[in-house]
This record gives sequence, structure tokens and C-alpha cells, in this order.
Amino acid sequence: MKPEAMRKTGDSMRMKKPAAIVWLIGMVFYMISSTVAAKAFHDVLSFPVAMLVSLPLIVLLAYTILGITGFGSSIVAMPLMVNFVPIQFAVPMIVLLDMFASSLIGVKNHGSIARAEVGLVVPFLFVGIALGATVLVNAPTKWLMLGLGVFVLCYVAHSILIRVGAKPIGRIWAAPLGTLGGVFSALFGTGGPVYAIYLTRRLEDKSVLRATMGTVVSVSSIARVAAFAIAGLYSQSGVFMVAAGLIPFMLVGLWCGNRLHYKLSARRVAQGLWALLVVSSVSLIVRSLML
Repeated sequence: MKPEAMRKTGDSMRMKKPAAIVWLIGMVFYMISSTVAAKAFHDVLSFPVAMLVSLPLIVLLAYTILGITGFGSSIVAMPLMVNFVPIQFAVPMIVLLDMFASSLIGVKNHGSIARAEVGLVVPFLFVGIALGATVLVNAPTKWLMLGLGVFVLCYVAHSILIRVGAKPIGRIWAAPLGTLGGVFSALFGTGGPVYAIYLTRRLEDKSVLRATMGTVVSVSSIARVAAFAIAGLYSQSGVFMVAAGLIPFMLVGLWCGNRLHYKLSARRVAQGLWALLVVSSVSLIVRSLML
């Protein structure tokens, strides 16, 4: 073979070598992604039909409430969800949605956030989340369900008995209410109402309150994701996949809630919410006592 032909052949082989490496990497990636996709599809088929139908509707309702009020998604969703999935699955799954949704609300109203109040609540919130995550991992499901039902009933009673326009409270209340909110956030994903008890008596402007609530819940969500990851709750099969599948319903709910935010009577929304929560919490308490 002539030297010129040999040189051309060598150049051709050197050009093909990177292409072969890229092709090989692509094949490996394809095989891995196909395996993951096949496993995910198999996991979906293994879920009960009632769960696949009910969870999207629950998320749609819960995040419509969040869009209207700035909080309340988890306290609506959790008593309903635990009828279809274990509470140790539902809590880490819903917190992924909460993190995304509350971030959207906080970013949209970034200039309205009361940063001083956020700074007061967050340190105690972290303490409460650490305590709550520890109990969630170790406590029996029966007592967690009973505790969630009782908590929701107490929230409804507080909402009905405590008048809007109650006297403002001092900053010292950030410590006990921030800690308590963190505990319930980790245990049941329902810390929002506790944070609201503090913030509604500290902030008068509706837009500032809504934006600040969104920010506190967003920080709480990030902290809970970290705590649950350390505790191993995200090692459960299907948690991320179910959360990803529910994101479209969450976004539609937020859109509906934002549209209804200025159109619906706050009193009417509250009355409907209370009725729903009483029914779902009583049902939850009965189920827990039968376990």
C-alpha cells in the first residue's frame, strides 16, 4: 500500500474512534434509561386502580386551596391520601410537590415577603422538623393516623372558634409555634396552619401574608426533603415517580386557585374546607382505631 493511502486510512481510523466512543456511551445510556423506564412502568401497573384515580383528584383539590389561601394543601391532601397509601409514603411524596408549589408562590410575590418574620420562624422550624422526622420513621402507622385525624379536628375547631382579627402576638411566639409547625410538617406535612396562626397575627397585608407563608413553607419543604433523605424515606419504590406524575395536577390546581383567589368569598371557602376536613379526619380516626 502506498504511503499516502496508508496515511488516509490512519486518519479515517482516528476519526472513527471518537465516534465509536460516543456511540458506545449512547448505547450504555440507552440501556440504563430503558431499564429505569421499564421498572417505572412496571411499578405503575402494580399500583391499585383506586390510588391511580384518587391521588390526582386529591392533589387537584389540595393545590386549588393552596392557590386561593397560600397554605392548606397538605392538611387537605393528607387525611384523604392516607386512605390509599401509607402515611410514611404520602408525607415524603407530598413534600416534593409542596416544595415546588410554594416556591412558585414565593417567587411570584418575591417583593412582598416579610423577611424579618421568616428569619424568626425558620431556626425553630428546623428543630421541629428534626424531631418530627424521627417520630415519623419510628412510630406505628396506627398512632400516626390517629394523631393526624386529631390534629385536623383541632385545626378546624381553632379556625371556627378563633375570630379573624384576633389580637396581634409578640415575636416571642415564633419559638413555640415555629417548633410545633416543624414537628407537624415532618410528621404529617401539615405545619402550614401552625405557621399561619403566628403569621396572621403578625402581618396585616393579605399579599405579604400569602407571600411570606409561601416562603416559610418552601424553606420547610427543602428542610424536610433533606431530613427524609437522611432517614431513608426516599428509598421507597415509586415516591419520586408518583410525585412527578402528580405535578401536572398540582399546576392546574394552582392555576385554578390563583384565578379564584379574588373571586370567591373567603368565608365560603373556609366553610367548605371545614366540612371536608371534619369528614376526612373523623374517617381517619375511625380507621386508625380499627387497626
